[in-house]
Amino acid sequence: MTLPDHHLTQGERVIRSFRPHWKRLIGPTLALVLIVAAAGVAIYLVPGGWEYASYARIAAAAVALALLTIWSFVPYLRWRNTGYTLTTHRFTISTGVLNKSTDEIPMAKVNTVSSDQTFGERLFGCGTLTVESAGDRGQIVLRDIPRIQDVRTDLFRLVEDASDGDIDGR
Repeated sequence: MTLPDHHLTQGERVIRSFRPHWKRLIGPTLALVLIVAAAGVAIYLVPGGWEYASYARIAAAAVALALLTIWSFVPYLRWRNTGYTLTTHRFTISTGVLNKSTDEIPMAKVNTVSSDQTFGERLFGCGTLTVESAGDRGQIVLRDIPRIQDVRTDLFRLVEDASDGDIDGR
């Protein structure tokens, strides 16, 4: 999840490395439990003496497997393969399961850092981070950032250090 040392520039240090908040997994976990329970009930309710009972059980298991893949396994892989790394020189956003996409925002290009939290997000300790840069993409909105206030503070401090010319943040 963190940047390998050979990807860091001279004097660059990793300040914080994290992935989206675990609350993103609540829906997929609930889907897993419900699908497994429904599949178990469906397989149990197929009459044993029925001529096509084995086909019906296989069909129920196949439908359950397909639904588990779509609603539980894929969201878990997306969560697991999304990473954010904050270094003294840049903020890196890495996403993708099969195809990897990486966005990097140099600290010197960051104009504004802001955060928003709903009441539920405050209870979970996460929130939405908005980073506005002078680059092509302009504004990047990152949802479900864990420990949002700590990340915002670190990011703001690094932006201030970059604007003061103290790029190493020491």
